Amino acid sequence: MDKRIGAQYYTLREFTKTIEDFEETCRKVREMGYKLVQISGTPLEAAPMREILDRHGLEAVTTHRSFDDFQKDLEEVMEYNRILGCQLCGVGCMPGWAKESGENLSRFIEEANRMAARLRKEGLYFGYHNHAFEFARLEGRQIMDRLIRETDPEEFYFIADTYWVQAAGMGPAAFLKELGSRAMAVHFKDLKANLDNTSEMAEIGEGNLNWDEIISVCEEAGVKWALVEQDTCRRDPFQSLKMSYDYLAGKGFC
Repeated sequence: MDKRIGAQYYTLREFTKTIEDFEETCRKVREMGYKLVQISGTPLEAAPMREILDRHGLEAVTTHRSFDDFQKDLEEVMEYNRILGCQLCGVGCMPGWAKESGENLSRFIEEANRMAARLRKEGLYFGYHNHAFEFARLEGRQIMDRLIRETDPEEFYFIADTYWVQAAGMGPAAFLKELGSRAMAVHFKDLKANLDNTSEMAEIGEGNLNWDEIISVCEEAGVKWALVEQDTCRRDPFQSLKMSYDYLAGKGFC
C-alpha cells in the first residue's frame, strides 16, 4: 500500500472552479503534506490541471466522472485520465435509472462490464465508488452483492468509501476484506456520532471508525491508495483536510 496519503478534491470542489483557484488549492494541499490527489468535482480540462499538479509536486492517481460521461464518450474519459496520469478511471455513482429495477441494474452491470473490459485493454482500470444505497436490496438481492459477483474481478475494481459502508450498517474492515485487491483505492472518511442521536462526516480520527483496523486490512488486501474525503465540513475544508492528514501521519502515512 502506498503510504503517501491522498486528498480527494471533491472535498475542495468549491475551490477548483477556475484554474487560478485550482493552482492555489494545489499549493495549499502540498503545503499540508499531501503528495497524492484524486480529481473530482471540477469542470476544468485535464491538461492545465496536469501542469499545475506537476508544478506543485502532486500526483493524481484516480478521478471521478459520471457514468453518463463514460457512456457518451469513453475515449474522452480515457484521454482525460491519461493526461492526468491516472490508471484508475472512477465512476462516482451509478445513474438513478440503474436502481429502479433488477432489470435496469442488470443493464448497468452489462454496460459497466463492457467499459471495464475496454479500459483494461487500454492499460487502464475501471473503478466504482460506493455510497450506502448499494447495500440495499433490490428485488430480493443486495445491489453490492450483484456488483461483486456479476463483474470480472480482473477488470471491475472498487473505490471503497468507509463512511458510506458504515452508514449502511456494514463494517468497513469486513467489506474491505471481502473486496480484497479489488479495492484498488479507498476513501478514508470518518463517521461521528452526535449527542442528538444524529451522525455526520468528520475529520479522520474525530469520529468513531476503527482506523487501526481499517488501515491494517487495507495493507493486507493490497489496496493501492488511500484518499481523504469529507463531503461536508463544519470547519474550513482545508483545515479539515489538514487535521485528517496530521492524524494519518501519526499512523505511518506521509
